Amino acid sequence: MDLIVLSIPIFFLLIGIELFYQFKTKKQLYRLNDMISNINCGIAQQTTNIFSKSLLFISYYWVYHHLRIFTIKETWYSLIFLLLAIDFLYYFFHRYAHEIAVFWGSHAVHHQSEDYNFSVALRQSSLQTFVSAWFYLPLAFLGFSFSSFITVAAIQTLYQFWIHTEMIYKLPTFFEFIFNTPSHHRVHHSSDPKYIDKNHGGTFIIWDRLFGTFKEEEDPIHYGVTKPVNSWNVLWINFEYYKWLGALVLQARGWDKLRVLYKKTGWRPEYLGGPLLPEERLPEYQKYDVQALGWMKIYTTILFVLMLGAVAGFLSISPQLSALHNLVYILLILWIILNIGALVESKPWANWSELLRISISYACLMLLFSQSELWIKISISIISIIFFMIYLTFYYINQRYKSSILARQNSRN
Repeated sequence: MDLIVLSIPIFFLLIGIELFYQFKTKKQLYRLNDMISNINCGIAQQTTNIFSKSLLFISYYWVYHHLRIFTIKETWYSLIFLLLAIDFLYYFFHRYAHEIAVFWGSHAVHHQSEDYNFSVALRQSSLQTFVSAWFYLPLAFLGFSFSSFITVAAIQTLYQFWIHTEMIYKLPTFFEFIFNTPSHHRVHHSSDPKYIDKNHGGTFIIWDRLFGTFKEEEDPIHYGVTKPVNSWNVLWINFEYYKWLGALVLQARGWDKLRVLYKKTGWRPEYLGGPLLPEERLPEYQKYDVQALGWMKIYTTILFVLMLGAVAGFLSISPQLSALHNLVYILLILWIILNIGALVESKPWANWSELLRISISYACLMLLFSQSELWIKISISIISIIFFMIYLTFYYINQRYKSSILARQNSRN
């Protein structure tokens, strides 16, 4: 069983608790647009992982069955050792994902949010598995079974959810010394120069203490990356860094084309301006905070909530579906995510894309359920028509709203 998928209701319960804490304390922990962007990134990662995780599964399974030197039985102490080993290897993946330019693109998504809350834990790159998978193969070589690895790796990942919060300041000294905590991880998510590339541990912070990458939380922290992505578009969020890196490779000369890929993140040859160094955030800096206009904000929120239900249902049945069915559902989900970001940012193509998406979704669902009973086809048709009309209604109201705002602005001028 996928423990991470089964834990999704708990994730949202904790997000709800944090939202209630924000309401009671009046602290600004969440912004709706940023929270939706974070969760959309997580949805994109979980759905695409249906295919990308195959790389990890197949590689691990093959090494275990053909190259292992021991066969380690499942006991309570072997599982504890496995947890330590997974976290140890995760430390090096995580550290190199920060320190090697080409790896950073597979992890940068997780750091782009300029807020720090439980929803940030869900903000994951759809590309990370392609890099992280190779770091865990030594465990298969040693002889830890595939089922043991998958279960313990999920536990190690789940631990890291609760440390993405500002509700908890410091825990007892012994706990802070051994384990990763909200305080330690806030440092890790900082864009302040003194904190960058520190505290890479997942469950345990002892690796950072051992290898010299530990930093205590001191001053107030500014979150995000040094070059803000400034977008809610999940596709752009995942690939913007690689677009920039690709352009840098094209500009570089000779062996520098390779150096910009494997050297420290931000390295550039002197003739291209030299290394990019992090700078202190200026007091006048404003977080990216573009919001959907008027009634379209309500529509995107409704679409987002409905998508959450659809994704939960899809993830629960995806193991029983064919590869083609999985692919179709994934593409439709990614299209919804893309449109939500575009509608929030009022992109010119967003309205046509959403109308086309509703139509194509109807056609795809009718094809996928072609052998089903008549009432299922009728239900799909009715729901699609209703959704189409709802969107047109919101679009019309929103256009009237924008026109009225523009008229008032012109009258003032």
